[in-house]
Amino acid sequence: MRVRLYGGLRTGKRRYVGMMVEKVDGRLGVPDGVMRGIAVAMTLMLPFFLLRGRAISDGFMTCVAVLFLLHCVCVRDRGWWRGWPVFALAFWGCAILSSVMHGTGHAVAEAFVLGRFLLFCVALERWVLRDGAVRRWLGVSVTLAALWLVVECWQQYLLGTNLWGYPRWVDGALTGPFYKPRAGAALLMVVFPGLMVFAVRWLEAPAWRTRLAGIGLIMFLTLTMILIGQRMPALLFGLGLVVMAVLIRRLRWPVLAAGLVGAVGLALLPVLSPPAYAKLVVRFLEQMQHFSDSPYGQIYIRAGVMLEEHPWLGVGVDGFRNACADPAYVRDLVLFGRTFPSHGVATGCNIHPHNIYLDVATTAGLVGLVCFLAMVVCWLWRMIRALSPVQAPQQAMLCVTSCVMLWPLASSSALFTVRTAGWIFLMVGWGLAASADIAGESRGDRRL
Repeated sequence: MRVRLYGGLRTGKRRYVGMMVEKVDGRLGVPDGVMRGIAVAMTLMLPFFLLRGRAISDGFMTCVAVLFLLHCVCVRDRGWWRGWPVFALAFWGCAILSSVMHGTGHAVAEAFVLGRFLLFCVALERWVLRDGAVRRWLGVSVTLAALWLVVECWQQYLLGTNLWGYPRWVDGALTGPFYKPRAGAALLMVVFPGLMVFAVRWLEAPAWRTRLAGIGLIMFLTLTMILIGQRMPALLFGLGLVVMAVLIRRLRWPVLAAGLVGAVGLALLPVLSPPAYAKLVVRFLEQMQHFSDSPYGQIYIRAGVMLEEHPWLGVGVDGFRNACADPAYVRDLVLFGRTFPSHGVATGCNIHPHNIYLDVATTAGLVGLVCFLAMVVCWLWRMIRALSPVQAPQQAMLCVTSCVMLWPLASSSALFTVRTAGWIFLMVGWGLAASADIAGESRGDRRL
């Protein structure tokens, strides 16, 4: 039933003042509820498929985006695009225009379907995750995914193989439930809202044993990330701990204790895991000493040259992969008066620039990058403004996760792939939904 308020409606000779109840057409009301139920089910299953089934994950996100548009048509919601989606749509338009100008027909098609990620995020915020019950179930799903990753990593470390019989990778990295070393990046996406949220809750408990358990959990997760042996996930996990300490005063001493455990773990790593020590410490220090000559540095130089040649709109979707071997872009980059030398075609060529902001810039130029940055600022501002760690610890951990995922000084997988975009837009949409006052929800109702 839909209730409408009429100030003074005349029908013939009778006047009705007050409320008039109007029955909603079942052809619109029932399908909308069914559509939302399907979208909720897909969202709750998404964390597991993001770990193991990219094609299914892509189908789920696309379906949720399409169902959301149908929902907007059914309820005549014309205001869903207001706010941060304005910047998202502007970035999307820049990517399409750049692909039309510089790309192939396949690149143009790829640019058009980029919108599914943006619409998926809007759908989570405004429709799928609008109530706390669904967000709590999503929290359970993410916790189970995080536990699965941690258990498989420790099984591989202690027993030599994971559940499928795969040993650790040739460089010593723990692969967890995967064949290749992907456990660190996957755990980074789910560890804060899936497991660290319990440490935040336990540290608020009056009993000292419970608080001690919270500190122990932070230390355990820190040691786990170090033993996994992947450099960027370990560094970004450390960044997440710093963000936690900055945003949540009560966590500062526990984070400091976890930092000491991490330092001790690194010092003992030659004994605990010599291959992980060689990768995390030795190779990392070597790369940092001569970063511009490293493979990552050469890729960044190539992306910088492309952006210098096409500053406003970039080279379109897949433009970096398709043009990185073009001799026109194989040259030194001069930036802030310093010359960064290029070492040939092969050293700077890859399928993506290995940084989400360089990925955005080469795809949609500086105009698209400004739109994307404005969207990111809107996201983080809304989450930080709604921050209340005591009453809404999971929202706080989603804020931390978003800060880590969107940190600019990091190497990353391609932004516009399901593995990366799926996690980013899932966590951001969840965080925005948890930060908003939707359907009259109070702070106490939004604990997750």
